[in-house]
Amino acid sequence: MDFEGRQVTPNSNAFDHWIRSRFVELNTALETLYWQQQDRGNVDGVGDELKQTLLQEGNALIAALLAEGNTDEGFDSAFDLLGNVGLFMAACRRHDITEPSRETVSPLRDASALAMHIGASIGVTPRFATAHLTTHNRAFNGIYKRFTSLDSEKLFVDYNTKGILAYKRAADALLKLQALGISHPIAADLLKVCACALEDVKASNQELFARLDTDEFFYQVRPYYKPYRVGSQVYRGANAGDFAGINVIDMLLGLCVANDPAYSQMLVDKFLYMMPEDQQILRDCMRMPNYLDAFLAAADNSSDSQWFQRNLALFLRACDCHGDTAIQHHDQLVAKYIAVPAGAMEARHLDKVTASGPPLPVLLGALEKLRDRRCAAVRSDIRTRHEDIARLRTLLTERSAG
Repeated sequence: MDFEGRQVTPNSNAFDHWIRSRFVELNTALETLYWQQQDRGNVDGVGDELKQTLLQEGNALIAALLAEGNTDEGFDSAFDLLGNVGLFMAACRRHDITEPSRETVSPLRDASALAMHIGASIGVTPRFATAHLTTHNRAFNGIYKRFTSLDSEKLFVDYNTKGILAYKRAADALLKLQALGISHPIAADLLKVCACALEDVKASNQELFARLDTDEFFYQVRPYYKPYRVGSQVYRGANAGDFAGINVIDMLLGLCVANDPAYSQMLVDKFLYMMPEDQQILRDCMRMPNYLDAFLAAADNSSDSQWFQRNLALFLRACDCHGDTAIQHHDQLVAKYIAVPAGAMEARHLDKVTASGPPLPVLLGALEKLRDRRCAAVRSDIRTRHEDIARLRTLLTERSAG
């Protein structure tokens, strides 16, 4: 058993202990060496002895797990073990022990085999995902799993977790509204919960932006989220948006639609990077009617009614909050922590900047379009709900709008 009474095998327990202790020490020591260089993006020929220690110790523990066979003691244990294997593989990628462009098959053969075994058995991608470091990262004695002991990484993970949980609260309120309808007396309460949760996201993000050092994030945290190869396949890096909640909000508010080719492609690409329960929520949500269309449909007959005015005001507040967080994420986080430092990086490192795979300009363009869908901006090249939102605003009486 582990510290909280879950059934785990001795080999799983030993690997988990290593990930929480020695693994962190080795990564932190390597980050200290990289940070002391003039070119902080360089890892070649730096700390080679530490890298070999990391590789050998991790491989030995994983080999024992692979020989053991089926280590699944339930989903939580299997998912947790997959995360540990994934953290090891991501660290090897960060330290250039592995590098997808120079390989056709991952040299981490035992780790790949174990990751693919677990990933296929529980229906998720065979690499570490956002949930492994945020919502499903169990703490022992107040300390959860991380790559390093650096304050910048803890700050990033803490605030990512807070933001994700707030998004989930907003999404849960909108899902509960499906069974009640927009005219229900309790709809106002649920829309308030949604808006307040999104305001919590915005406040949490603002604290993160104020406290997280740009260079420390760019050079010491971000590199652990790069794509890496499992077996013969390259899997993109973990993304903070790899959970259902944010897309549930997109679609139930009606700001994004599942039949938009670009948006649906994004959903398809992220499915296996989410927990199975989130995958089911997202599939269900893609078939649900949205509230923007519901208010538009009710406008002709009900726009003067008390319920319509009260609930529409709260709905538009939720839309505004969701748009604000999208603008904040793109214009502050992406610009400050990715685009600006990438501009100062040595050119030879630029092709390895993003965690999602595509070159930085392509990624930034896609994120900009997603931002503008979420805030219903005026765009002629993509579909947004700007005109529909504007029409609903004209229906608000002065009292309701205030």
